[in-house]
Amino acid sequence: MAIITFTDILVFVLGCAFIAVWMLLLLRGKKDDWMFGDQLNDEDYPVKDLYCIGYAVVQMLNLDFKSKKDRQLRKEFAVLYGEKFADYYIRVAYSQQIAMALTVLTLAAPIYFVGDCNFLLFIAVIAGAGATYYYYGTTTKDKIRKRSDELLAEFSDVVSKLALLVNSGMILKEAWEDTAYSKDGTIYQEMRRSVVDMQNGKAEVDALFAFGQSCMLPEIKKFSSTLIQGLMKGSGDLASMLTQQSKEVWEMKKQNVHRQGELANNKLLLPMCITFIGILIMVMVPIFTNLGA
Repeated sequence: MAIITFTDILVFVLGCAFIAVWMLLLLRGKKDDWMFGDQLNDEDYPVKDLYCIGYAVVQMLNLDFKSKKDRQLRKEFAVLYGEKFADYYIRVAYSQQIAMALTVLTLAAPIYFVGDCNFLLFIAVIAGAGATYYYYGTTTKDKIRKRSDELLAEFSDVVSKLALLVNSGMILKEAWEDTAYSKDGTIYQEMRRSVVDMQNGKAEVDALFAFGQSCMLPEIKKFSSTLIQGLMKGSGDLASMLTQQSKEVWEMKKQNVHRQGELANNKLLLPMCITFIGILIMVMVPIFTNLGA
């Protein structure tokens, strides 16, 4: 007959408390689960039906999202989804973090009892809940980083095509629109947004400035500034400035490709070392075993 220890009782009580809190928050937040419906994609926001749990905590804590971290987060969401949706997505982000961490926490006691009452497993799952909260707090930065890589990869083609069209005699507005709809991609989507702004009456200078700000990258901000200066100076200067910019961008792309190649080689170095050590062990162990015999 198994002996029930004090640790078993403690884990059972804590586990029941975790599950009870999770259930209460689910019931309380169920009225707001409409917020996390079809507007969130399943890839970026898995098990979104549970986010109402986190949103219930957000409401209970009455978070105002005015801290320095929250202001930075709002800027990132404004870049990814647009200014008017930034407040919505910052609430989604916090709801996701809290809900996923609490859900992992409810597994701590069941895993303890399934794993032969191993207290280290209980502690590991609690640590996993903390790690889950941290992980979902970094996903926005990962999206921004991925988006920046996509922008840089497409940037050189955009500058080259714009330079070619402007040098052939096309005015910038027409060249910009033609380039924006020539391909699909992150930078082309941003260009199309600025085209829509121009069609709605926004000045070219303001639309180009907003394009540079929304892309966030220093290289693209410099590019938008070059276009604005060229517009102010005249089409002749704009053509030469774009040609020079195109050369600089292609040089930057070559350096970036070279840097990415070095990073890939460095990533391969660790697996190669591990493989070498494994082979060395496989060879040396039988040798020393035979020597001992």
